[in-house]
Amino acid sequence: MPIHIYEAITGKPVAVFLRPGKMPTGVEVAMVLRHVVRALRARWPGVEIIIRGDSHYGRPEAMDWCEQNKVGYIFGLAGNPVLHRRVEGDVARTLIDRHANADDEKTRRFGEFRYAAGSWKVDRRVIARIEASDLGIDTRFIVTNLAGLEHVLYEVVYCARGQAENLIKAHKLHLASDRTSCTQATANQFRLVLHTAAFWLMLNLRALTPEGSVWRTAQFDTLRLNLIKVAARVTELVTKIKVSLPTCCAAQQDFTAIATNLAPQPP
Repeated sequence: MPIHIYEAITGKPVAVFLRPGKMPTGVEVAMVLRHVVRALRARWPGVEIIIRGDSHYGRPEAMDWCEQNKVGYIFGLAGNPVLHRRVEGDVARTLIDRHANADDEKTRRFGEFRYAAGSWKVDRRVIARIEASDLGIDTRFIVTNLAGLEHVLYEVVYCARGQAENLIKAHKLHLASDRTSCTQATANQFRLVLHTAAFWLMLNLRALTPEGSVWRTAQFDTLRLNLIKVAARVTELVTKIKVSLPTCCAAQQDFTAIATNLAPQPP
């Protein structure tokens, strides 16, 4: 089960590490972060880096390393009885607001406090999101060293992590990178490298499609099945190979535009 790391703004893959199919330890998470951050800073020394991940990656070793190396982080934090006791007042106020606004689909409230688990060396900023709906109360927690309003950090910064799930889906499902069926881990890691190269190719192909076309936001499997996978007649000539597309190709104009963009440009 690999760890997938993506650049959040563009969706470009940064690294894919093959690892055992169990929850990563804090030492492993810190090791991966150290490797990736050092590589980034070697290329861009002054770049601001913020690490975002779910509660599997919110380990004390990872947070300690980020704080020591001036790296921002925002991680999910698994709830426990201590955390839930700290927000009992916010839960009660959320329920009151819910009853006062019964016509609303849901009522949401945010709170924050300093908290230190037994395995933490220092106390840290924890933000709680409490939501009341017809299904009851749902409380989620995040831990961060970032400054900002509670609702912005949760709704804008942390919840955007859901896009990573779509990127992992494209990597695993649309490009079949979950086929790690070799008998050696090194061979399976190399397969992941090849699938990641295919991911980059598909990203670049999508960027070459005409602006405003459906292809600019299409999933990789849509590009593969409806744009790339086209029947053609191949004619081998003495000095070139001629590829003739069918006249009934629905994406003929877009295909031509992409081929034009791929052609070498004059100096």
